[in-house]
Amino acid sequence: MQFTILGPMEARTAAGEPLELGGARLQLLLGLLLEDVGKVVSTQRLIEEVYGDEPPASAANALQSQISRLRRRLGVTIESLPHGYRLDVDPDAIDAHRFERLARQGRELLAHGDHRRAVALLREALALWRGQARTPAAVRLEELRLAALEDRIEAELALGESTALVAELRQLVAAHPLREQLCALLMRALHACGRRAEALSVYAELRATLAEELGTDPSAELSGLHQELLRSDGLAGGITPRGVPAQFTSFVGRDEELHRIRELVASARLVTLIGPGGVGKTRLAVEAASRERADDVCFVELAPLEDGRQIHATVLTALGLRPGADGARGPEERLVTALAERRLLLVLDNCEHVVEDTAQLARRLLGACPGVRILCTGREALGLTGEALCPLPPLERRSAVQLFTDRAVAVSPGFALDAERAALVEWMCTALDGMPLALELAAARLRTLSVQDIAARLDDRFKLLSRGDRTADPRHRTLRSVVEWSWDLLDADERALARRLTVFAGGATLAAAEAVCALPDTEQLLDSLVGKSLAETREGRVTMFETVRAFCAEQLVHAGEQETFRRAHAGHFLQLAERAEPWLRRSEQVQWLAVLGAEQGNLEAALRWSLTADQNTALRLMAELTWYWWLRGLTVEHATPAAALLTALGDSPPPGLDEEYALCALNAHTQWALKPSGSPAAQPQQQWLDRADAVLLGIDRPLRRPILTVLRALIAGPGRAADEDTRRRQIGADPWSRAVGLMGDGFQPWFGGQPEKAEAQFASALAHFRQTGDRWGMANCFDPLAMFADWRGDHEQALAHLDEAMVLVGQLDAPEEMAGLLCHRADALLHCGDFERAGADYGRAAELARRVGSSDKVALAQLGLGDVQRLRGDMAGARQWYERGLASCKDHWFGGALIQRLHTALARAAEADGRAAEARSFHQQALHTALDMRTPADLAQAAEGLAGLAVLEGEGEHAALLLGAAVSLRGMAVAGDPDVARTAAAARAHTGEAAYTHAHTRGRALTLPQALTLLHGHHTPAAT
Repeated sequence: MQFTILGPMEARTAAGEPLELGGARLQLLLGLLLEDVGKVVSTQRLIEEVYGDEPPASAANALQSQISRLRRRLGVTIESLPHGYRLDVDPDAIDAHRFERLARQGRELLAHGDHRRAVALLREALALWRGQARTPAAVRLEELRLAALEDRIEAELALGESTALVAELRQLVAAHPLREQLCALLMRALHACGRRAEALSVYAELRATLAEELGTDPSAELSGLHQELLRSDGLAGGITPRGVPAQFTSFVGRDEELHRIRELVASARLVTLIGPGGVGKTRLAVEAASRERADDVCFVELAPLEDGRQIHATVLTALGLRPGADGARGPEERLVTALAERRLLLVLDNCEHVVEDTAQLARRLLGACPGVRILCTGREALGLTGEALCPLPPLERRSAVQLFTDRAVAVSPGFALDAERAALVEWMCTALDGMPLALELAAARLRTLSVQDIAARLDDRFKLLSRGDRTADPRHRTLRSVVEWSWDLLDADERALARRLTVFAGGATLAAAEAVCALPDTEQLLDSLVGKSLAETREGRVTMFETVRAFCAEQLVHAGEQETFRRAHAGHFLQLAERAEPWLRRSEQVQWLAVLGAEQGNLEAALRWSLTADQNTALRLMAELTWYWWLRGLTVEHATPAAALLTALGDSPPPGLDEEYALCALNAHTQWALKPSGSPAAQPQQQWLDRADAVLLGIDRPLRRPILTVLRALIAGPGRAADEDTRRRQIGADPWSRAVGLMGDGFQPWFGGQPEKAEAQFASALAHFRQTGDRWGMANCFDPLAMFADWRGDHEQALAHLDEAMVLVGQLDAPEEMAGLLCHRADALLHCGDFERAGADYGRAAELARRVGSSDKVALAQLGLGDVQRLRGDMAGARQWYERGLASCKDHWFGGALIQRLHTALARAAEADGRAAEARSFHQQALHTALDMRTPADLAQAAEGLAGLAVLEGEGEHAALLLGAAVSLRGMAVAGDPDVARTAAAARAHTGEAAYTHAHTRGRALTLPQALTLLHGHHTPAAT
């Protein structure tokens, strides 16, 4: 039900159908009840209003009858109470009550300086009036209507709408000639239009009317306004600056930027807030300006301007001045005159397309008007001396997520961030560069799409984010229009550079941009793009926001330049990789690793393009980068593209690229080297290693790419040793190749159970690596040298070697290798009995390895942590670490030894608890792995584990035999090994010293075949 009394009285049903109200008396009664809806209207008052001064004797009964008629006609609840009646309807169903509420809210907004919203509410309130009010409260309501009119006009004057108000105000003053507020508003409107004389005449007419009609003078307030007009020259006293526009969405983040802007505005007279389109410059300027006194701010929107010559008139209008009111002076002079003695913050929003004219105006105003400060927003600076710049970056992640969430809740009230949504929203915020406009456009799509749908469609972001606020400026309605606005402001050379820069990934140095983009004056053009917020510089590199880059990449395709500049880009970074590769094996490797690391995005982009467009370039680039990938732990990531390249090239290398082809094959094999050679998953992929070996066997000369020797050995493993004669012929004469040869010569005796000979070879290799300065080579010599020192009981030397290796690896910034060295140092500390420091090193290693995703190093650290627990007597805790280690470990050739050690450790934990069957099962698994790998050091560890089981089963002499065989296999005993020491002591206790020594000596005398026979005697096929 709806009731109207601001005009002819009506009552309508919810469907809008009018109801018959009856005669004048019944309508008067209804008006009284409507006026005080929800309140008790006394019977006495109703009788007096309805029946006048001489009510009938039965007035109470007549009134009750009238009330009953109203109930029947309207179908509403009118409660009969002891002292009166109460109409029970929603106050907002009555136009007069809605009017009063809206007028009250509008006045509050006016008082707070929110002029735009005040005008909107007051217009809505006044629109409810359809004529003279038909209610006993008509006089009061008419006064409220006039007050609302005055408030609306006051707000519109503040917004600079003076010209349009003059005619309306003249009519109102004519209708209400004694109403001072209307006269004051007319005087101000005329004055703002430059019609000072007319404004003064309004005052004179009012003064005469008051004297004639009432015998009084104008109020002090009106007289004060009159004096102000007399003192002014028609400008300074009469400006009514347009305030900051009201906002109807939350302001998220930007606390630091807001604080900085306010500091700059307080200390500098010209502040320019710069940033790319959609980053939130206007909103931040509004927030900063709104914290100033409302009368001291004028907000000027420049985006609609098509010509910079319009800027003076636009600012005059925003100040509430008529642009053409003074033909004797130009608009710039009128501005200077108006603001010469005025304190004002002038906000010039969106200056980029009229930047020259804005700069000239700012220079003039700042020079002639000492009380004026200017806050500009735009995509480039004005370029004036003394200008304080405040670059606005994208929102940081937390604020970006909050903004998306706030806007999402607005369009989808049930929206909430669960774990899956939170991850997707964070990814989208990053993909959209943290740009507020892009995030708001994305959130708006939640009306029809899920978060998952939006994320999946971001590859075509311009199509996805093409539905914005219908009332927004056209350049802010879609993501494409935002970037297009900036693009249209560029000249031809700037556009060429912007689109060609998109072939870079991760930014470009000036030298790279000059080499690839092939434009004159590239440095100046880059500076221009940065100045116009289409690019940014970070640490000497030029980058683009992803949205800008996506748009400019489209322009590259449209210009038909994609193939040309992709090829130029790949060629440039191939040259960089070729230049860097030799330095990766010298003392300068740290600097060159940093160079390649900075360009990793570009190198990867060049490789991706060349894989399909130019396979020879891809093959060469992959070869140049292989050692960099190895040093940085990036090998497995490139196995798939390497396999794809080999498939495209076929079974034979291109002419002159045999070594490059072999390196590609080794890269392809790394992914499947994570499986043992006999497993079904790895068997089909042995083809890559077969291809590499086939090529290498055909090379009867020193290698151009000496890393082939190292990588082939590391990737293939000891079970597939290269032909020794071929290997030696391929070792070059340069120091690094000789060092690699010596290192290879060290691995053979190590795996063959000749530690003294191996140690000498590694020491010689270390000396050669020192000559080259290669930290990787030195660290990989110190590591086995430390192991040999630890084996022979020189723990101090072992720790010293490991500390040197860790310094070198630290310089290479290789966390995976550092984790391995920490584990090896912890092993040496265990042999010293320092469980506390060993546990700390294992813990650090686990954390480092987990951070870089190295599951094998995580497993190695977990093995060590389990050993510490076990040696301290906590078998349950130890087993947990070992089981976690098995879950982490990969089953490949260089993980096999680790799996064997974990099974042996689990067996020893079972032995400590007296669970012989469980211990035997784990030992069988460890032995199976060792026999499969057949390296003497691993076989020795299996023998030592079985010796512990023998002791548990009461076979002391056999335990001694196995311990002796372990020494034979390894070539020496491991001094300080607590497990071996415990097993030996238990065996002696069983057998006595003489029997133990005899059995141990027999074991040490075994040859490798005899030791293998001994171990095979323990092997149960079921263990496989």
